Amino acid sequence: MTIWISRSRRIFNHFVQRACPLSLLHPRGSRPFSYFESNQQEPQCYHEEEDYHVDIKHDENQAMDFPGGKIPFVSQMKFISESSETRLACYRVLDNNGSPIPGSVFEQYRETGVLLWRGFTLEEFTSQLLGNKGDNGKGRQMPIHYGSNKLNYFTVSSTIATQLPQAVGAAYALKMDKKEACVVTYFGDGTTSEGDFHAALNFAAVLEAPIIFLCRNNGWAISTPVAEQFRSDGVAIKGQAYGVRGIRVDGNDALAVYSAIRAAREMAIKEQRPIIVEAMAYRVGDHASSDDSTKYRSREEIEYWRRRCSVARFRKWIQKNGWWSDEEELEYRGNTKEQVLQALERAEETEKPPLADLFTDVYDQIPSNLQEQERYIRDAIKRRPNEYPSNIPL
Repeated sequence: MTIWISRSRRIFNHFVQRACPLSLLHPRGSRPFSYFESNQQEPQCYHEEEDYHVDIKHDENQAMDFPGGKIPFVSQMKFISESSETRLACYRVLDNNGSPIPGSVFEQYRETGVLLWRGFTLEEFTSQLLGNKGDNGKGRQMPIHYGSNKLNYFTVSSTIATQLPQAVGAAYALKMDKKEACVVTYFGDGTTSEGDFHAALNFAAVLEAPIIFLCRNNGWAISTPVAEQFRSDGVAIKGQAYGVRGIRVDGNDALAVYSAIRAAREMAIKEQRPIIVEAMAYRVGDHASSDDSTKYRSREEIEYWRRRCSVARFRKWIQKNGWWSDEEELEYRGNTKEQVLQALERAEETEKPPLADLFTDVYDQIPSNLQEQERYIRDAIKRRPNEYPSNIPL
């Protein structure tokens, strides 16, 4: 359950470094007409730490005026290393004891907290889960696939990564309408193995769309470790190849995430650019109730990360500042549980959407084939009424 605290205190005053290295220069051979021979017996591999800017001719004739900028020529054939010796740093604000680190200066189907923060009610949550008449989706979506037009929250899609190109399109629409706003799209590390992820990054970079790609890297997707998904240093670094600025943050540090997203939003809107944020947030629980994660990871690993609970860390911080107590915790949990149970009871008593809703919102005018399907199911219910739910209005 997501628990949020709404108090008017100025407790955040952090800044995020706003730049990261741009893409590396790609080497080009300097003797293209000499039978394509290299002046070295074996190609060399360039590492990021080495001084690559050697033997560069400053004559204008020794540079390729290529779209996007001039590319200098060198006389040595060197390939860019497949990986950097330096790992991308992970930004955080709070240590494991909930204390600010000295010198530190903030949709998929796991973003329930976003909807809570925006004003989605418990009744709306439970109505969607039970697919009753109060569900915005009219009972036609899987549970936890929420959506809300009034809150600008597009309906969740189970198909991995499909929301990313859609989000870029929405961001580009904001850009064309000259609105001071941006789009944020959520996904996990497993999504980066889909083609839509790469298409969306390139799409956003070329169109300079104001969008934040927020990746929850929990290390396992569903049951596949990241080591079997990619060889790059995580996810944020992938943005470099597409010209997308990025940052890696401690996803279990609420203040670090707040600071990073706040800075990313400001850059996305003011500079009209895409930003990718990689939140390192280990998944302690199973992927779903049908999953037994001990089949693919050790209990010791799970317990190691359970002791580093993000909620517990944030709670320590607000308690140290006198904004929370054990008594308030117990009272809040009790009240929240009661509210959820009451909302579930009301949702169970609410009737289901009418049968006709199965065929609406597909076309402006219902075509003959759908009309035929509706007649077929109504006839089937009349013939065998005991085989169909009795609480669905016909």
